[in-house]
Amino acid sequence: MKRRDFVRGLVSMTTASGILMSLGCVQSAGSESNSRASSMIAGTFSQKQYRDAVVIDALASPIQFNIPQRSFPLTRSDLESVKSSGITAVNLTVNRRGNSESNSFEATLSRIAQWEREIDAHPEVFSRVRSVADIRAAKQNATLGLIHGFQDTLPFGEDLQRIDTFHGLGVRIAQLTYNIENTVGSGSLVPTDSGLTEFGRQVVERMDDLGMLVDLSHCGPQTTIDGIRASRKRVAITHSGCNTIFKHPRNKDDATLREMADRGGVLGIYLMPFLNPVGPPDIDDMFSHLEYAVNLCGEDHVGIGSDQGIVPLDIAGDFMTDFERVSASRQAAGIAAPREDIPPYLPELNSPLRMQIIAEKLAARGHSTRLIEKILGDNFLRLFEEVWKT
Repeated sequence: MKRRDFVRGLVSMTTASGILMSLGCVQSAGSESNSRASSMIAGTFSQKQYRDAVVIDALASPIQFNIPQRSFPLTRSDLESVKSSGITAVNLTVNRRGNSESNSFEATLSRIAQWEREIDAHPEVFSRVRSVADIRAAKQNATLGLIHGFQDTLPFGEDLQRIDTFHGLGVRIAQLTYNIENTVGSGSLVPTDSGLTEFGRQVVERMDDLGMLVDLSHCGPQTTIDGIRASRKRVAITHSGCNTIFKHPRNKDDATLREMADRGGVLGIYLMPFLNPVGPPDIDDMFSHLEYAVNLCGEDHVGIGSDQGIVPLDIAGDFMTDFERVSASRQAAGIAAPREDIPPYLPELNSPLRMQIIAEKLAARGHSTRLIEKILGDNFLRLFEEVWKT
């Protein structure tokens, strides 16, 4: 497909979705559910129900980060998108890779400081999350609670004390590896996953002691299983999908997801090109993974980890040039997963209101109000409450 045709197709899909939203043509429904599969009684999930719900995106940012399009300080338009989203809290990635362990440590401290300045500059928009009480306060005050999180333990280096340091700075979630190998374990792109290292087990133990949630999203298959079993607490796979629906290094096998759920963990389904085999993914691909995960894991163990910015991805102008530049850089660094040649988003959900759209679509598909509330945020809220307490 020619690049021009590809972009034109994405623009038309996004525009059509926006028109339907503006005309109020997005269907909605909802009801009650139990056991591993929800009951299929159609109803409604109103805007008020959405406003009343605790909404947690388990991997997101106020601004785009997969294809950076904004910088600091945030603009008034960025802040308006955040306020309009209705999202209560996000797991915000604050770690930076750097060129070495020491550079990663310093760059991560700098990134945390940048977000702390944004919180201080806009207290009517953002708030800090260090506890579940802070999430409830964010809901009460209509702010976006920022949960500092890592997508790699590289900033820890080989110093367990750094875990304490970052916990003191507000980090409450840490993914053990990114896509490649580190001192803790193997990422999803490592050909032979040797599992959690001895140091990795020490990291998990210290995280458990502090009440820092173990995230296994980008970890390889064996490292994921080892992480589930090594932790004394429940773990998360904050942003991933189901290998049974589409086999991909970033998705997880049924046995892994069942074991995570059986131990009380929660899976977040992402909005990425890793949902389907050919062409850009769409909202039906996402629901295939989401509904499969609910049936497999149970309705208490699935949520959303979009891996998106709240500010929509702007695909106009030089977008494809910028996208290809970022993709080439990731390929050169050896961290690009298969299908990263597809822009990382779902056109129908390229909106600050994506969580509301998901809720309405779930209702239209016959899912109960209670299940929708769990997927929107209650499942991750419960997990945070169970893990963050020490």
